Amino acid sequence: MERRQNVAGEALRRVATSAEVERSLAIAAELPASAEARACLEAYFRELAERFAEGYDPASDLSAPAEDLAPPSGLFVLARLRGEPVGCGALKRIDAATGKIKRVWTAPPARGLGVARRILHRLEAEAGKMGFAVLRLDTNKALTEAHALYLGEGYREVACFNDNPYAHRWFEKRLGG
Repeated sequence: MERRQNVAGEALRRVATSAEVERSLAIAAELPASAEARACLEAYFRELAERFAEGYDPASDLSAPAEDLAPPSGLFVLARLRGEPVGCGALKRIDAATGKIKRVWTAPPARGLGVARRILHRLEAEAGKMGFAVLRLDTNKALTEAHALYLGEGYREVACFNDNPYAHRWFEKRLGG
């Protein structure tokens, strides 16, 4: 993934405008077990381990096993800029009306280009197609950029709704109005 991040970084340095990002960014469904998805998730998990005061152990986070992030239970998407993976995100079914957003991440060289926002929009659109009326998510106190993104996209902070040991803040958004 480090080589890919370097390649993505070079590609990003050549992107000058948001219109160019819009034209060259593709967000597509991907199996979470694919090599590129695993590479993004591993980079995401390494970053969490560095940023969380308590560290991060993916083996102890049972909130989103790969089988829950693939059809028919869920969806995993990979963002590619000029063909290079630069981010990911997932959606998992909680019940017939409720979905949960997981694993939204953008590679450092792609930050500030709106990649996470576009991933979130794609997941919300897919959630609507899956019949969800509500989307939920949880996040760690260290991920202040994520808090700002979710609040800016209409999520509201709610009471704790799970026992994820890494979560400190919980959010919810009603879809379709």
